Amino acid sequence: MIKALLNDEAGFIISAELVLVATLLVIGLIVGLSSIQHAVVAELNDVGDAIGEVNQSYMYTGFSADKLIGGQPKAYTRGSQFVDQQDDCDNDQCDLACDVPMAEGKKSFN
Repeated sequence: MIKALLNDEAGFIISAELVLVATLLVIGLIVGLSSIQHAVVAELNDVGDAIGEVNQSYMYTGFSADKLIGGQPKAYTRGSQFVDQQDDCDNDQCDLACDVPMAEGKKSFN
């Protein structure tokens, strides 16, 4: 039985080389995923800045039509205007507003 165990080649022996290669692959994978994360965050930041730069102001004038006899208005439309104000987070100006730490209250058991 011991002779059969020693001659058995169906198992898998973890060697030091395999552990080293696997460790390097995992470290490389972590570094690569971290680089991808930073690139995606930078691109999404650019998209957010582009959306923040869009001027949403608009204005349209009113018009009116007078009757031929009497000079009274027969139809008119009022104009409208909206001026876009700068938001808090336009142009990457966001500041994180954190509250001060609060002590926990006593726990009540019902």
